[in-house]
Amino acid sequence: MRGRSLYIAVAVLFAVLLFPDRASAQFREEAFQQNYNEPGDTTGRDSTDTAFSFKEYFGGLSHKREARQGVLFAGSTVFIGGQQIYNKQYWKLPIIYGGMAGTAGLGIYYRHKFNVEGDKKFRTASNLCFIGTGLIYWGSLLDGVANYNRGVYPQPGKATLYSALLPGLGQAYNKEYWKIPIYYTALAGSAHFLITNNTNYKRYKKIHNEATAENSTYDGPVTASSAKYYRDVFRRYRDYSVVALVGFYVLQIIDANVFAFMHNFELSDDLSVSVAPAVIAPDNYYATSAGSPRTSFGSGNEAIGVSLGLKF
Repeated sequence: MRGRSLYIAVAVLFAVLLFPDRASAQFREEAFQQNYNEPGDTTGRDSTDTAFSFKEYFGGLSHKREARQGVLFAGSTVFIGGQQIYNKQYWKLPIIYGGMAGTAGLGIYYRHKFNVEGDKKFRTASNLCFIGTGLIYWGSLLDGVANYNRGVYPQPGKATLYSALLPGLGQAYNKEYWKIPIYYTALAGSAHFLITNNTNYKRYKKIHNEATAENSTYDGPVTASSAKYYRDVFRRYRDYSVVALVGFYVLQIIDANVFAFMHNFELSDDLSVSVAPAVIAPDNYYATSAGSPRTSFGSGNEAIGVSLGLKF
């Protein structure tokens, strides 16, 4: 009963988040906008860029305007084949849709056969077909990213999506091949500990359930209290393993993005350090204003400090 109440509470929470009083606001373009300051902008006002725009996406598909790679990728996760249309590779669409429809149809057929006859080979065949559907879908996204061409190298968006679709591929795109074994070792190690800790968690959970069951005849070497202790320990370790696995996956995506941005960044041989007195204000006025110091100095809100500058 407690578990059912938890599921109901989670469902209500998602309903509140996904369907507010004015659900139409979820689909307004403003919901996909982000604010930032343009380089050299001293007005203090925020510029606005749209993270995703349906107008940009469908305008790109109709070849009436250019579309960013991130917009095309996001749209193509729902409208499958959009990237191929933008890249004018229409011949790939029948392969993608035909392959997905065929493998999904076979998966449904074999699943029905398993439900009727109970033969495990039909379940295996069904699972393989559904895996094939997923691989074709994944391949369509990867193909669209690979064929998006802006005529520059490297493209941070391409490096990011490469690593999101296949860990290490963004590093290969950036020609930082030495990082790939490091990330795969970290990911494989996290996956190993996840599987091991989850197996031990299930083992001690089963022992605890058997030892504490009503009219239990359990007489194993592990007591109920010890089983409970180890069950909780391995469950915690399992959760840590999940965090590590997700963390390394996200880290290699960030790494691919950052180093693609920094690829053409050059350091000057002229390294210097400058130290000078400065006025420090709590409202950060002196850090953001390009004008002369305000005349109200001495009001009690300012302090004398030291400014440290690095030139490289």
